[in-house]
Amino acid sequence: MGSLAKKNFGSPDESSLPAEKIKSEMVEFNGLKLYRVTAQPGWKWSVDLKPVFNTPSCPMDHLLYMISGQMLVHMDDGQELKYQAGDIAAIPPGHDGWGIGDEPTIWLEIPH
Repeated sequence: MGSLAKKNFGSPDESSLPAEKIKSEMVEFNGLKLYRVTAQPGWKWSVDLKPVFNTPSCPMDHLLYMISGQMLVHMDDGQELKYQAGDIAAIPPGHDGWGIGDEPTIWLEIPH
């Protein structure tokens, strides 16, 4: 029988600031990593993270749960969708994304 376990994003296993307006925190359980990303108002992938990735659009495949705030995602093929608190999002590679409004955009991300 397994034992109970607990972790908290207040004490993440890893924390990084990939851009001035974006903070990523990771906790790991049994090899599964879960990320909490906090993006400050005014963030935009093509402004804040494009220089980090050095690609025309985001190359990552995202599976995420929106905790707070709103985010608009624009795909390279022209599709666009808004996500807000409570939404679960599947976002394939080839997109730009940015926060909408005056509150931080916070989401949980599960790499897959």
